[in-house]
Amino acid sequence: MKFDIAIIGSGPGGYVAAIRASQLGKKVAIIEKESLGGVCLNWGCIPTKALLKSAQVFDYINHAESYGITVKDAKHDFDGMVQRSRGVADNMSKGIAFLMKKNKITVINGHGKLVAKGKIEVDNGETVEADHIILATGARSRKLPTVPQDGKHIIGYREAMVLDKQPKEMIIVGSGAIGMEFAYFYSTIGTKVTVVEYMPRILPVEDADVSKAMMMNYKKKGLEILTDSSVEKVSVSGGVCSVEIKTKKGMETRTSDVVLSAAGVETNLENIGLEALGIKTEKGKVVVDDFYKTTADGVYAIGDIVPGPALAHVASAEGIICVEAISGENPEALNYGNIPGCTYTHPEVASVGLTEEQAKEKGYDLKVGKFPFSASGKASAGGHKDGFVKVIFDAKYGEWLGCHMMGEGVTDIIIEAVVARNLETTGHEILKSVHPHPTMSEAVMEAVAQAYGECIHL
Repeated sequence: MKFDIAIIGSGPGGYVAAIRASQLGKKVAIIEKESLGGVCLNWGCIPTKALLKSAQVFDYINHAESYGITVKDAKHDFDGMVQRSRGVADNMSKGIAFLMKKNKITVINGHGKLVAKGKIEVDNGETVEADHIILATGARSRKLPTVPQDGKHIIGYREAMVLDKQPKEMIIVGSGAIGMEFAYFYSTIGTKVTVVEYMPRILPVEDADVSKAMMMNYKKKGLEILTDSSVEKVSVSGGVCSVEIKTKKGMETRTSDVVLSAAGVETNLENIGLEALGIKTEKGKVVVDDFYKTTADGVYAIGDIVPGPALAHVASAEGIICVEAISGENPEALNYGNIPGCTYTHPEVASVGLTEEQAKEKGYDLKVGKFPFSASGKASAGGHKDGFVKVIFDAKYGEWLGCHMMGEGVTDIIIEAVVARNLETTGHEILKSVHPHPTMSEAVMEAVAQAYGECIHL
């Protein structure tokens, strides 16, 4: 069992790294203790989007009259939604298995652990030797001491995807992407949802304009959102959760069927053998260089266990750069300042670069443009007029500092800003690029035009 490269973990960092390494002529093994595809394909990115799509379809049906269509007695099947989601995840995992076979990658089932330089022991009894070892063990739901998860009434994101029955009431702790996506799903199918957020606004990493607009949108949908608040204690009695919440007005107690802890993730660093090779960590992350070398010779780390955004597409990019560096391909280091972030609520949220507040803090003189989808022909025709595109430019040199979107399908158009920023495109070059009409992407051009005082449709 000797390989050029062995990878522990088959998530979007691990399996992508394995395939790229195989393409570069390396003999590769990947070690996975659960299902191929890791959390993303099995318990994260993909199955949650399947649930969200079911909720969106149900939402469409409930508002069919606004499209000139009459639908009577529409009902949702909670178990059917869950089963569809699991089916999508299973098919994706099978797709990864096919890619492993196609690229002649050896898949080893079990928990892998570093035991010496170039050597991994797997709990199935096998020993794997490799010239290079990549750690891609990912992350799990962060457990808060005040929200003790029991897997039934006090749950994390995994349990939230496969509940036996739909809860009548749910309290969600945390309003990041995970929290707000589940808030949309459950509230849309009829669960009474309360979101508790420690920070002053929801989606706190997003631009303030996006957070404020999403807050208004969610309140219109009937959600209760408590900002500047924290859950101090959760107890369960008779199948009912009692939740003590510290709010701006003082302490109060709420009850619910389920409490979902959605306060981010924590890394899977336990029992993977870091100590055996003296691999350095800081603040719960593995210390690596620009090409993901750890402090141990021949060992690398990528994905959620290294500093940077805990996002699937980041892990994939890191995996490719890592194996290309190992193979002598001389790749460029990843630009972490140009990573897009997406939240798949309805409306969606997407962003890249600096927020307006961050840009001001850095001392830039700004040109800011904002175009609402209420002025978009495509948005009006589609019945999705909520949201906007906001762009931020450096007034002196025209550098595109940031782009922030809220609206239908914006996760599919944020890439325009990502590519443009990567190519150091200026606002005037965006204006000279003819955008198709009618499209949602026109709003990017219009927002840029608004920043430069040339907007036609406002």
